[in-house]
Parts: sequence; C-alpha cells; structure tokens
Amino acid sequence: MIDAILGKFSHDIGIDLGTANTLVYVRGKGIVINEPSVVAINTKNKQILAIGDEAKRMVGKTPANIIATRPLVDGVVSDFEITEQMLRYFIEKVHRESFVLFPRPRVVIGIPSGVTEVERRAVEDAATNAGARQAFLIEEPMAAAVGSGLAIHDSAGSMVVDIGGGTSEMAVISLGGIVASRSIRIAGDELTEDIIIYCKDEFSLHIGERTAENIKISIGSAVKLKKVLEGPVRGRDMVTGLPKEIIVNSNQIREALAKSVRAIVDGVKYTIEETPPELLADIMDKGIYLAGGGALLKGLDVLLAQQTKMPVHIAADPLTSVARGTGMVLEDLDNLKDVLVSTEYEKAPY
Repeated sequence: MIDAILGKFSHDIGIDLGTANTLVYVRGKGIVINEPSVVAINTKNKQILAIGDEAKRMVGKTPANIIATRPLVDGVVSDFEITEQMLRYFIEKVHRESFVLFPRPRVVIGIPSGVTEVERRAVEDAATNAGARQAFLIEEPMAAAVGSGLAIHDSAGSMVVDIGGGTSEMAVISLGGIVASRSIRIAGDELTEDIIIYCKDEFSLHIGERTAENIKISIGSAVKLKKVLEGPVRGRDMVTGLPKEIIVNSNQIREALAKSVRAIVDGVKYTIEETPPELLADIMDKGIYLAGGGALLKGLDVLLAQQTKMPVHIAADPLTSVARGTGMVLEDLDNLKDVLVSTEYEKAPY
C-alpha cells in the first residue's frame, strides 16, 4: 500500500546501464542524466566518495587509498553493492527536484543480450534494492532498435549493431523478437586499450585511459581517411621516466585499432550467416543500423558496408539510442511489454 502511494509521486525511468556511461530517461521528460559509470571509493573505510562525473574526474589522479572503479565490466555487474549504490544515486538524483524523499519508480534497464540468467537477476536485484518498485529488463540491441525508430513488430527483418563501452551486440529483429544475435566483449573500452598498448610498444610511452580515449575520438578510424589527421599524445617515457609528448596520426591509430575492429566486423558477419534467407532479403533493402558510441568511429559504417555488401546507416544520435529505447518502452509499456526479458530464475525460499 505504501509502495503504491509512493509510486504515484515517483517518475518512471529507463536506464542504459553501460560499462562506460549510464544514461537515464525520465518518462515524459526524456534523457536527463548522462554520466560515466564510475564510482570513487575510499579503500580504508569502504566509503563511496563520488559517483558519475565527479568520480570520472578522479580517474588516474587519486592517492593510494582512493580508487575510481567501474562496477560494471563488459556490461555485466562485477560489484553488486557498488552497482546498487550507483543506481540509488541516479534514482534519487532524478527525484531530487521533485522533492520525493523515498522514490519508488518503475525502471526499465538495458542489458547485454549475451548475459546469463544469474547476471540478469543481479541487475534486477540491484535495481529493486536501490529503490525501484518494479524492475524490467530489455536486451540492448532491442532497446537500440526501438530507440532508432525501427519497426520491430514488422515481419520484415531489421538488423542493429550496438557498439557500447564493454560489449558489441549484433541482432536481427523480426515480429518483436530477436531471431539471430551475437554479443562480443570487444567494444569501445577495448579500442581504447589498443591505443594504450600501441603507444607502449611503438613509442615506449605510457599513457592514461582518458588520453587514449580522446585520441580515439579525435583521430581514430576504421578505414584510411582522405586526409591524414594528427594529434598530440602526452604521457610518461618508459625509458627515462620523464614526461614526453609525441604526435601520432590517423594511420597509426587505425593500425592500433585494426584487430578489434576486425573482431566487430566478423561478429556482424557471423550474425548474418545465422540469419534466415527471407530476413536477409529484408536487411539488404533496409540496411544495417549502427548504434552506441562505437558507431561514431570514423569510417566504421564504410568498412561494414564493404565487408557485408549491404547499406549501413548510423542511427540518429547513436549514443542515446538504448536509453531512448528504454524510455519509449516505458511510455507504451502495455503495447511493448513483449520485448522485455523475462527472468526465469526464482529466489529459493529460506
């Protein structure tokens, strides 16, 4: 009864619980939060010092007793308690302006398509423990398809490739369900790590995660660019131990990213191989849709089009596709409830 009363004053929210960033969609308002999935913790007393943007600013700059950690690894909950705290922070932040002291919202959360039943339950439990009245789960490629405006209930097939921070999801969707899918744990974070390793191997330069990510965004590419781009990289010289700055170009960064980009392309190809021929004919007409932050890697759509012999489109605002999809499901839960994931695992009685 109390939950029902509190629920009337709570905002239903959709959450893209990503490895790199968490986006929160509020029903009737749109996306109101877009912050890194990072939590800063004092290891001496296990106290949480900061969450989101403030914690991200601490990455690589903290003393020994403070660590900035990501509670999700490859899209899966790696630290249950910290994930719960992070979800509670975002839920309370949404309701702060409305002066709701004990929010009990309904929540739709995007999860990778390849997770196990236990991993699904971990996300569901973290959400309910963080204050959700009801927690619904939706597979990220399905949410990305909804958020990209694809006709998911149509008999004609649609293909979505969602490249996030921890996972790349490829799915063929028809009649409101996923017909063929693949989830690989190579995505934006792996591309960033490739640049860090490349700088170590080629230039004996140790660089941080944020520096590598900035280089990836500014000059990273999947194909050879018409104009070679250059950018400065600062780090620590592994020979002298002193600060050092070098200039790298887009050809070098493309070389660094090549192996992981190839793995993503192969994942798309394998998914196509598993797709029924009738649906393939539809996809050849409609094309493949790219969503997620990885869709913004320069030339990735061109490379995929060359390798699959199909048109490739980048979704409108690919960074927010999954979050918008969770929100659109919230807005029309009665008609879209069939796209949600049902968890078969039940808690054992104690």
